[in-house]
Amino acid sequence: MFDTMKNTALTDVHIDLGAKMVPFAGYNMPVQYEGVNAEHETVRNAVGVFDVSHMGEFFLRGEKALDLIQKVTTNDASKLTIGKAQYSCMPNEKGGIIDDLIIYKMAENEYLLVVNASNIEKDWEWISSQNIFGVDMENVSDNYSLLAIQGPKAVEAMQSLTDTDLSAIPFYSFETGTFAGVNDIIISATGYTGSGGFEIYCKNEDAGKVWDKVFEAGADFGIKPIGLAARDTLRLEMGYCLYGNDIDDSTSPIEAGLGWITKFTKDFVNAEALKEQKENGVSRKLVAFELTEKGIPRQGYLIADETGKTIGNVTSGTMSPSLGKGIGMGYVPVALASPGSTVHIQIRKKAVPATVVKLPFYKK
Repeated sequence: MFDTMKNTALTDVHIDLGAKMVPFAGYNMPVQYEGVNAEHETVRNAVGVFDVSHMGEFFLRGEKALDLIQKVTTNDASKLTIGKAQYSCMPNEKGGIIDDLIIYKMAENEYLLVVNASNIEKDWEWISSQNIFGVDMENVSDNYSLLAIQGPKAVEAMQSLTDTDLSAIPFYSFETGTFAGVNDIIISATGYTGSGGFEIYCKNEDAGKVWDKVFEAGADFGIKPIGLAARDTLRLEMGYCLYGNDIDDSTSPIEAGLGWITKFTKDFVNAEALKEQKENGVSRKLVAFELTEKGIPRQGYLIADETGKTIGNVTSGTMSPSLGKGIGMGYVPVALASPGSTVHIQIRKKAVPATVVKLPFYKK
């Protein structure tokens, strides 16, 4: 799928810091530095920095940019005002999800779409194929770096680097301003960890300087670099979907619990079929579960009912560093999808009982 491994502008920095590097979505990425649990705790209690420059960025510009976005995404992007962001997904024509994404309204008739690294090419081709509106599309994925500065001390630690009042940026909002001495930086608050903080979009040539300044400013606040492994445990504790695990080309937004970003007040790709699902119900749903005995659920493990019959697979699973117990998500029949239901996770040769719970797992 990926012929050559790509590096981010900060790959050498991670290697110098002793990070364990792994191939991820075609990129050479840091999976951990000092260890998953320590990095997880850093983000929950202080401030940590993720290099997520592998994410994709598309600019859509023109009078009909909104029309194109409305057609290819499920959420209602007409509600966006300048400076606001929106979580959405792109449905395919078969009831599945091409990708989930964040849409930023940069200016009148100008939007930024942030997509998953593994789907950059697929998403670009799909949106292009739907562009009957003459919208000017620009794929800037290879030009931009993205740092996620996350944790309860993020705002305080970074305020010295900008005149923008970081504490005044609401969730799913952004400002464009000067940060770490670099102009025209997008500072957004769409965090994927549940511990507050924000994201910094800058040009690749400025990434090294921004990284250094961030770590200087955060030194007194216990700032540390964080790898993708802790990013996964943090997002799972919040119950945030990961594309390729919990949602993919075969899962519908209604099954995945994404009905809240699926708005039938407009027309979009496959809207009729998804509306029918919403009205008539689906046969399976994505649920969250906690193990009631010792064990770690992993992606791909079988989920069974009381009789031992296989009813699904674990889509995401881990030992929760915050809760100290095994947690996970997976699709089960609707009859077992209510909180309090018991399912069994097949861990090696043992069927370990688990209780279906309401999200998020981690409550501050």
